Amino acid sequence: MTLSGDGARLLEFLDTNGIDGGQETTRGWDHVGAVIVDAVLQRQRKYTAVVLPRVIRLKNAWPDASTTTGMRRRIESGALSETIAWRESSRLAQISELTTVFELAEIETVDDLRGRLTAPESRAALRTQLRTVKYVGPKTVDYLDILVGLPSGVAIDSRIRKVMSAAGIADDSYAHLAALIREVASEKGWRAGDLDAAIWAFES
Repeated sequence: MTLSGDGARLLEFLDTNGIDGGQETTRGWDHVGAVIVDAVLQRQRKYTAVVLPRVIRLKNAWPDASTTTGMRRRIESGALSETIAWRESSRLAQISELTTVFELAEIETVDDLRGRLTAPESRAALRTQLRTVKYVGPKTVDYLDILVGLPSGVAIDSRIRKVMSAAGIADDSYAHLAALIREVASEKGWRAGDLDAAIWAFES
């Protein structure tokens, strides 16, 4: 395989900075509530300082929200804002709306969600349903791949963009940057999700 010009630039940057996408890593949650809250809160927020502690707090406080049914029951208790220490109404509404998408799609567990995102015949339809929720764009639906532990998961956020810019890549469109990660991973025999994780960790 011959790398594109930008692919070669990215690979050179990885080699120069010792970024190893060959280290297999597992990311994600086994808890539906954690997946939903992580997916919603990550937008334009500092992950380690703001998002992660709240997801862990919800997972520990609401073990029964590991299923969609349990998550809905907990949301209806009115304690979501207090549990995750979050007052912004739009994000709280988005959490409920994503839960509704899962309900309509008959997704009850993380295993169910992973299965739907893995099977080509159901993946496209589910991603279309998810995009009907306000503020859910390409990055969020891609991020769900990561949150359910798919090794192919790639989601382009601000950290990834900083690395791409430092590598001299001018085309910063979402699709192009995601394709570059997959291209370089394929060239090196790495899983795309592992390279995504390595780049993300480098910029952290």
